[in-house]
Amino acid sequence: MTMPNKSSDKFDRPVPGPRGGPRATMRLVEKPKDFKGTMKKLFLYLKPYWFLLLISMLFSVASTIFNVLSPRQMGLITTELYIGVMQKNGQIDFIYIARIILFLIFLHIGYSLFHVVQGFISNKVSQKIGYELRKNMADKFNKLPLSYFDTNLHGDILSRVTNDIDTITMTFNQSLSQITSTVTQIIGVLVMMLLISPLMTGVTIIIVPLTSLFVAILVKKSQKYFKAQQKNLGNLNGHIEEMLSGHLVLKVFNGEIRSIEEFKKYNNELYKSSWKSQFLSGLMMPVTGFIGNIGYVAVCVMGGYLVVSNSIQVGDIQAFIRYVRQFNHPMSQTAGIANTLQSTAAAAERVFQFLGEPEETQDTDKTYDLSTIRGDVSFNSVFFGYDKNTNIIKDFTIDIKAGQKIAIVGPTGAGKTTLVNLLMRFYEVDSGSITIDGIDIRDMKRADLRSLFGMVLQDTWLFNGTLRDNISYSNPDSSLEDVQEAASLACAEHFILSSGEGYDMVINEEASNISSGQKQLLTIARTIMADNPMLILDEATSNVDTRTEILIQRAMDNLMKNRTSFIIAHRLSTIKNADVILVIDDGRIVEKGNHTELLAKAGFYSKLYYSQFDKIIVDSKSS
Repeated sequence: MTMPNKSSDKFDRPVPGPRGGPRATMRLVEKPKDFKGTMKKLFLYLKPYWFLLLISMLFSVASTIFNVLSPRQMGLITTELYIGVMQKNGQIDFIYIARIILFLIFLHIGYSLFHVVQGFISNKVSQKIGYELRKNMADKFNKLPLSYFDTNLHGDILSRVTNDIDTITMTFNQSLSQITSTVTQIIGVLVMMLLISPLMTGVTIIIVPLTSLFVAILVKKSQKYFKAQQKNLGNLNGHIEEMLSGHLVLKVFNGEIRSIEEFKKYNNELYKSSWKSQFLSGLMMPVTGFIGNIGYVAVCVMGGYLVVSNSIQVGDIQAFIRYVRQFNHPMSQTAGIANTLQSTAAAAERVFQFLGEPEETQDTDKTYDLSTIRGDVSFNSVFFGYDKNTNIIKDFTIDIKAGQKIAIVGPTGAGKTTLVNLLMRFYEVDSGSITIDGIDIRDMKRADLRSLFGMVLQDTWLFNGTLRDNISYSNPDSSLEDVQEAASLACAEHFILSSGEGYDMVINEEASNISSGQKQLLTIARTIMADNPMLILDEATSNVDTRTEILIQRAMDNLMKNRTSFIIAHRLSTIKNADVILVIDDGRIVEKGNHTELLAKAGFYSKLYYSQFDKIIVDSKSS
């Protein structure tokens, strides 16, 4: 995936909306817009594994049935002990009890084995689906146009790959088998309860909707407080993030007191909404437990009466109480499963929305011998706009000869970096064409086109590794001698050798153990190693001091030898030796020529140049 470079015309592109704070831990269930359609797409991923899922469901049913049968058997033991002690003067049939115990052992072993196998299959299928979804999303990354990443928050995209897919895999791993076992357990337990006593079963069933009613009331009351909690937590986290990222500015302008007051306000609002939501949520367990206990009391009283009237046995009461527990548990799980499916559908909807985004135009099948490319570049009446209703580049036409150094200058937002993005096919022109050696770049594969260019950007990118690894990134098989030669041409050899560890010095994750100028010299060395026939240098010296700028300029001169080079620069003093300077404003070429010619015209370039020169004089006097 190729990311856009940050530069002067960043305002040309649509700007994403504000970032939200992290999600609250206790949050409302996110609901999908199209539950049925999303679940239908999701189940297409299950299709290749239907046989494994069928086996998993059968094993889940079998384990649940084994679990449902055990309370009845334990009730038989209790009944036999009671009858033996109370009615047969202590004559207990231990052989009969032993047979029941062996059968119980068989039931528990069978339940455990079926449960383990079912869990193994569910886990395997869910991880396979997670793997497929991540693979499809990774493939999609490289097919999306750059405009998608410009208009969507990167954190949101990352969340779809991680959090949303994790939610889906967790559902497949747990909820599918849970649905099967829940349905089986409700039906099985209901049958066993009816076999023991239809009357007690009726009392138990009446208690269930009563519990659901109280839960529904509490959920309705607490929902608005959970919403407020989520909103207030986002505000608080957003404020903290803002204050930490702007800590220096906060100190400079003595904003600590205002920041603390604002923090107190957000913290107080979060406290109020949190304790109310947690208090109401915390009432669910004691309320449902209280109603459940009433049910147990009713079962015990009625069961005692039925035992006295010889309608049921003593062991049946014990078994029935166990069944009431088994009946209440899946009934309480049903709401959780429904919420989980809603969250899963919402997560899947976000994943499928990403997978359904329009892709870049299909790459061509044409191939060219890239070794023969000289570097003649032509822009022919190019029009382009990030928004199709507004053109950023307007009727842009220029012919560039191989080996020329082309500087592109102009005010912020003029379209300088946009031209480079079009040249690299990060975006497609709306009309007109761009050719290299007479070949329309749309007739070249994107990978082939981009392999022709080396890039040195304003924002350097280095990874955690040795200096040698970073320099040879563009050519991993290069020898140490090649790396040393590239570092020498990039004027980076001095600081590398003076580091003590030489080329084996490790750059840490933030690359904070080397300076900005040293980073830039390393990126130039890396580009030299790539040995591309053309170059793009985008504000490569904007963040360094004058002494380092001279070093970087010398390194870039070595880099640009015999290469067609496009140089975007705000410091006009760095492009005096360019063969052609293109002065653009509002997406059009307003002047072109070399430095001397453009100063002699006393036009747009001259004003830009002398305004910078005057600024330097003013700054030096004020200092």
